[in-house]
Amino acid sequence: MLSGVALQPVDPPREFEGAVEDIERAGFDELWLTDSSLHARNVYAYLALASRHSSTLRLGTAVTNPVTRHPAVTATAAATIDEISEGRFSLGIGAGDRPLLALGSKPATLARLESSIDAIRQLWTGEHVTLEGAGFSLDDAHMRVAADRDIPIYISCSGPKTLELAGRVADGVILLAGLHPEGLQWALDHIDRGVDAAGRSKRPKITVFAYGAVDEDEEAALAAGRTIAAWFPQTAPGYCEMAGLSRELIDKVRTMYVGGEFQEAEEAARLLPDEFVHRMALAGGEDRARAHIENMLDLGIDCITVFPLGEDRFATMRSFKGVFDQVVGATRVS
Repeated sequence: MLSGVALQPVDPPREFEGAVEDIERAGFDELWLTDSSLHARNVYAYLALASRHSSTLRLGTAVTNPVTRHPAVTATAAATIDEISEGRFSLGIGAGDRPLLALGSKPATLARLESSIDAIRQLWTGEHVTLEGAGFSLDDAHMRVAADRDIPIYISCSGPKTLELAGRVADGVILLAGLHPEGLQWALDHIDRGVDAAGRSKRPKITVFAYGAVDEDEEAALAAGRTIAAWFPQTAPGYCEMAGLSRELIDKVRTMYVGGEFQEAEEAARLLPDEFVHRMALAGGEDRARAHIENMLDLGIDCITVFPLGEDRFATMRSFKGVFDQVVGATRVS
């Protein structure tokens, strides 16, 4: 199993460059950056910085969407970052989330997501493409500088239809399903349905995003993980029921948290019981992080990616990596 870090590109450029160097030096395998419209700095500019300040990290968007950028614009941006990074880029893409509401848009339909992926892959070959996609079109479009290779495409997903789409067409999956094994197994089963429907020989690579904080001060860790836990009742309520949250409380959180980034869910998050937060996020000390990592090893997850939140994101990264190395190292020895 590999380890990764996901960050919002919110830090000033020089600080970010130093962070990239620290992440690579710590031994992480992947670095994913969010594409959050108005909520962070430009993801592709920061991926270019990350490319120049690392040599081994695999880099990716976590995630872009086919609504804020035309698929042809995304195809060109992805091919450019892949060239700058010398083949270390993966395109993470999904339907989009509540920040789209501030732009007067809605998340993409499943048809728009799938047709966008198909168009991007065709454009990367350099061929001339004419098609009427769901929500966009191409008329004899082609890239004058084609991609150097078939860039891996990861689909970010939680719901059953998107999970099955990922199983059918994706090279990888960014899985947003909380951290409890019941929810993760449910998601893997739906991915496998897509794999079987497409007659593929194996499942796409799976990276699970683990949001929150690793901190022996459990109250501080719970505070960091609570707002992302409130994201799930709004976006993926099925995982909340699997984690033991009542339908009544799910509906109440959904009513209180209706838009914006997950950091804007603070009021709704106060309603969530501690045990639910523990099941959905990193929200405790190293022992709790160890249990989550061990569960994912047992499930055959390919990569666990820490998305650090709270007052000291870099302390969480260091603590997480220390625990990860202990768990994975012990498994390799045995």
